[in-house]
Amino acid sequence: MSDDKDAKKDDSPGNFVWDLVCQDREKGKHGGKVVTRFPPEPNGYLHIGHAKSICLNFGIAQRVPGGQCNLRFDDTNPETEEVEFVESIKADVRWLGFDWGDNLFFASDYFGKLHEYAVAMIEAGAAYVDDRTTEEIRQTRGDFYKPGDEAPGRKRTPAENLALFERMKKGELADGAAVLRAKGDMASTDVKMRDPVMYRIRHARHHRTGDAWCIYPMYDWAHGQSDYIEGVTHSVCTLEFVNHRPLYHWFLDRIGAPEATRPQQIEFARLNLTFTVLSKRKLQELVYGKHVAGWDDPRMPTLAGMRRRGFTPEAIRAFCDRIGVSTKDSVVDVSLLEHALREDLNARCPRVMAVLRPIKVTLENFPEGEVWEIDAPYDPEKPDGPSRKVPFSRELYIEADDFMENPPKKFFRLSPGAEVRLRYACIIKCKEVKKDGAGNVTELVCTYDPDSRGGTPKDGRKIKATLHWVSAKHAASAEVRLYDRLFRVENPLSGEGKDEWLSHLNPSSLEVLANAKVEPSLTGAIAGHAVQFERLGYFVVDPDAKPGALVFNRTITLKDTWANIAAKGEG
Repeated sequence: MSDDKDAKKDDSPGNFVWDLVCQDREKGKHGGKVVTRFPPEPNGYLHIGHAKSICLNFGIAQRVPGGQCNLRFDDTNPETEEVEFVESIKADVRWLGFDWGDNLFFASDYFGKLHEYAVAMIEAGAAYVDDRTTEEIRQTRGDFYKPGDEAPGRKRTPAENLALFERMKKGELADGAAVLRAKGDMASTDVKMRDPVMYRIRHARHHRTGDAWCIYPMYDWAHGQSDYIEGVTHSVCTLEFVNHRPLYHWFLDRIGAPEATRPQQIEFARLNLTFTVLSKRKLQELVYGKHVAGWDDPRMPTLAGMRRRGFTPEAIRAFCDRIGVSTKDSVVDVSLLEHALREDLNARCPRVMAVLRPIKVTLENFPEGEVWEIDAPYDPEKPDGPSRKVPFSRELYIEADDFMENPPKKFFRLSPGAEVRLRYACIIKCKEVKKDGAGNVTELVCTYDPDSRGGTPKDGRKIKATLHWVSAKHAASAEVRLYDRLFRVENPLSGEGKDEWLSHLNPSSLEVLANAKVEPSLTGAIAGHAVQFERLGYFVVDPDAKPGALVFNRTITLKDTWANIAAKGEG
């Protein structure tokens, strides 16, 4: 169709799903209508892998005039699902920049309709109640080489199976006492087609329907029918569901869904990242095993954790665009995600100064009580842009790492007798080193060059190092949490042992610095405020911060230090 021509212009990597949608529209399939859906199960928090699916499904709908993307919760398992997870998923989708409008649905919205479909199948002799144990059913299903055995329930009359199904629905049978199965082909080479289970009994309170139901539909039964009920045109899912596609369409056949109006299931490769675990079960282990502080721990690949760490939705969307959509499983280097993040933060974050591991500097020739108010730009590349006043006084703090008493060659930072430039301020020289009883450096006594105000000496001598600093009298104290990758190996799941992956946790993934000092312009910073600490990296104010008690999370370093470690064979 003509209105797709401009939409199809795209410099990003291939997206075969979008290509198929365009082809369908050109053929007039579904009358040119496009309805996608994002169907998470509310049993945990979304992670970066879900972001790829969100961007794909909502992105396609946005690119088509009149397109629609439904947010539908696959809430068919009351034992694992919670309102907390529903609300967190909604927040994550909104944060990524997408809006479902009036198209918020739940599989539980269709429990009544699904039950009607099931009853109709029983009446038609196409489904029956199997009241054997789970183990008995498993043992008689057969395998690829051996056909399965037909269940006794197959021989019952529709009326008998209806009566049993009604008992299941009324709660007269215990959990596991019976299931409803569709009559498939017990000799099929596709084991999923051997009388697939449609309903099981669960005496558990549902987060939306309460105790109204004690039978719950299986995913394969609820999934396609929910798509059909909603009028979904393109049911996009990950590759692990490709083997479910025949059953998806088989069930649609059983309920009489017209070919022209039924959804088309399309599978794409899920996201896999190096140094990252994206298994929902493994993420649950990290949370419930207290290996992390919660679902929103900034080391977690959950969207809540990434948001708290300082990731931006723009960076995540750009990353998803760059990796493309294909049918081939692959592992994406996490450094590509980190590059997208640095690129976005570099363009948006103001530059400020902070000292994480402070060491005191006293300028003995600087007048006591005097304060310079230095006008410092938030972006050094835009000196005429927004700026702030940074106080400079006799007593300062610099980074402990920026001083060495006995430096090696090519150490151009501060040492006894050496000169350095203080950012925006002046040139200083170290004269004396003070220590405590244990030999730890506690203070550096320096002098400043009065003719170097602004940082440029009048005699033109070259100063090789420029250090950041804060005024001791004016700086605000802050707790700084230095977050790093949660795993220290590229493929945490490569081991054979059940819990071996936990041995790959990075013991240095979090370091807390309780006595950092930041420039006074940050005193009133609120949660979510992101900055670049000059020379140190990108940081964001954590929700734990309170008035007078600043807390910063390191989002990411300025450079990829892990690449250097790996190159040296230390990773």
